Amino acid sequence: MQPRSPSRTAERAAVLRAAHQTLDHGRLFHDPLAVRMLGADADELLGEFDAARTAPERRRFRLFIAARSRFAEDQLAAAVARGVRQLVVLGAGLDTFAYRNPHEAAGLAVFEVDHPATQEWKRERLSGAGIPLPPSLTFAPVDFERESLDEGLAAAGFDPARPAFFSWLGVVPYLTREAVFGTLGYLAGLPGGAEAVFDYSEPPSAMTPRVRAAHRARAERVAALGEPFLSYFAPEQLAADLREAGFAAVEDLDAVRLLARYADQRDGAPVEGGRRSTAHVLRIAA
Repeated sequence: MQPRSPSRTAERAAVLRAAHQTLDHGRLFHDPLAVRMLGADADELLGEFDAARTAPERRRFRLFIAARSRFAEDQLAAAVARGVRQLVVLGAGLDTFAYRNPHEAAGLAVFEVDHPATQEWKRERLSGAGIPLPPSLTFAPVDFERESLDEGLAAAGFDPARPAFFSWLGVVPYLTREAVFGTLGYLAGLPGGAEAVFDYSEPPSAMTPRVRAAHRARAERVAALGEPFLSYFAPEQLAADLREAGFAAVEDLDAVRLLARYADQRDGAPVEGGRRSTAHVLRIAA
């Protein structure tokens, strides 16, 4: 993202979550605040998706975005049941979990980590939508050019000695491999233990020609916004690298398997070649 500017791709992800509520009736992932977070621009932003309602590629990608949020929140619920009381949302963007937190009564504290400019933009959106800041939420602004995740979370009151869950959606593809594993190394080294859910993509060379063309168009769009794709991973090698980094549990679901958990097949799972997808969601635990 550009310095002192909010993330444009964060807005695109928020539009996709909102479009799932309006076009798919929230069948995979119900988020009653998603449309409100778009503010006065909601009708204009959602109009583009309404016009493309029947475009298969658009719909498949939208369903994947919804399903990855559902998966992350399902895994969080399981972690809370095991006693985890800290959630860190990395690259929170316009994510709404903290404002509809079903685990607030259980004592779940939420830390939203993002660039200061994006957090300022989000606060304006929240204020404009009349969405109050819950007492369980703490903003942790981190400018990674000037400070580390460790420093930002410590300043926000995060306790590394207590177990934590990290939600890291829609971020990894925009980071270098070094930055990704720098963050993963921090998670693996937390004395209280950490569990995380994040998504990634296989390299374009692993994609079918049709999917590669769609990916290329998406890559050109985000690059034009100043937020290019920077990393891709091969599943087998990534799993090996994660275990070497200290994660004992690694669960990898490609988009087809992820959708199979939640979607009626009439919803149109993002099948590539009929069997698999190169878009993935991972759950890891140290």
